[in-house]
Amino acid sequence: MDFCAARVSFGDRRAAPVIRATHAKRIAMAAAYGGGGLIGAGAAAFGVAFAQGRHARKEIGIRRSAAPYADRLYGPRRTGTSQRFVMLGDSLAAGLGAEHTFNTPGAMLAQGISNVLDRPVRLMNAATVGARSADLPGQVDRALHMRPQVAVIIIGANDVTHVGRPQAAVGHLEDSVRRLREVGCQVVVATCPDVGSVRPIPQPLRWVARRLSRQLAAAQMIACVRQGAHVVSLADELGEEFSADPDLFAEDRFHPGPEGYERVTQVLFPAVLAALDTPQPGDETSAEVMELAEAAVDAAQEAGTHLQAGGRGPRGPWALIRRVRRRPMPEVEESVAGPS
Repeated sequence: MDFCAARVSFGDRRAAPVIRATHAKRIAMAAAYGGGGLIGAGAAAFGVAFAQGRHARKEIGIRRSAAPYADRLYGPRRTGTSQRFVMLGDSLAAGLGAEHTFNTPGAMLAQGISNVLDRPVRLMNAATVGARSADLPGQVDRALHMRPQVAVIIIGANDVTHVGRPQAAVGHLEDSVRRLREVGCQVVVATCPDVGSVRPIPQPLRWVARRLSRQLAAAQMIACVRQGAHVVSLADELGEEFSADPDLFAEDRFHPGPEGYERVTQVLFPAVLAALDTPQPGDETSAEVMELAEAAVDAAQEAGTHLQAGGRGPRGPWALIRRVRRRPMPEVEESVAGPS
């Protein structure tokens, strides 16, 4: 692969906030080596976000509730040793709003992995509703008892809505990925979604949330790729199309509904298969190699962009960047999923 490959562009992002590679890099470095102070959109933006944060959470109707229970064996009639798979993170990882077990991302991914590997898959969902990055270490503690072979992490939205320090959030995430990788677990991270793309959030908070979301997502990518994870950008996956089609949302207008979770899972599944070294024909377009920080900023602007380690260049680490193609998710077997 040519490490001097030209910068790749995935569409027009002029409407998105400008996120600088150097800034995302500083957040990731502060996470790795420690650092005080707020690194975000600036003190003024932080003040606006803090003042309106409670109003925003009320406006979008976030309620503490339980996601469908999905821990079980998928593909039990298949032969061979089961693959151990764990979901970690917040309500998106847990599947809040999915209504039924077989609509949760964990269940759909587990069934998909089982179909591709032709093996049963044991799912443990350690994700919790309302979780922030600081909650990941406890989730990893639980997951390590299972000795997972593959993990999917979705985290970041609550760090933005609660206006936490991004370097602290990235530090918890990077440490969690490192611990999983140390035991040989393949890790796929879905970055912070663009919270500002959710329509019920009012201005000026929407602009602030959008900037903070993408800034955090870029820093997450840098940190996680450094630890050997496959990273997928969610960007505005919950944005325009969801706003135009209410059926994609759950009743709270913030979390996906069943159809919405299928769309999110379609973006994640190719990266999961790549992490398991079982990519399927047609999953991804051609790849390019870019300096890691630039690739992270690029990927933070468009949902479905997939990053993984791509070697090292003269200025530091590089990343392999691909645009993931959605692929249909298999139906979870009713006899396995059962009622929610």
